[in-house]
Amino acid sequence: MIISVQEIFEIKELIFQLNSLEDDCIMVVEGKRDSKALVRLGYSGNVLEFNKFRGMVDFTEYVTRYKKLIVLFDRDRKGAEMTAKIIRLLQRRIKVDLTYKRKLQEITKGKIKFIEQMKYYERFLA
Repeated sequence: MIISVQEIFEIKELIFQLNSLEDDCIMVVEGKRDSKALVRLGYSGNVLEFNKFRGMVDFTEYVTRYKKLIVLFDRDRKGAEMTAKIIRLLQRRIKVDLTYKRKLQEITKGKIKFIEQMKYYERFLA
């Protein structure tokens, strides 16, 4: 995969923005490899792994403690379905934020379909 200097700069900025989020905000990814990839890039905030919950009801009850939920699911069919379901279930309870998912797609020009692929940027950010 070819990675440009501009991408590296923008990924660093994205991680900085994520690390600057308020305490009443939480991020969710699909699983352990996704959260590990973000941490290896320098993300230091709270990350929930959706797969650790016993289902959507358990997940929605937990996240309503926060004011804002950042969803960083993969850009595949499963990720899109889960994102849509979360939006439906939480739309009037907390703010669901997809802007970082869109930013990631813009920065990588669609090269990154799965969050765990962020590990390809690790050697440039270390």
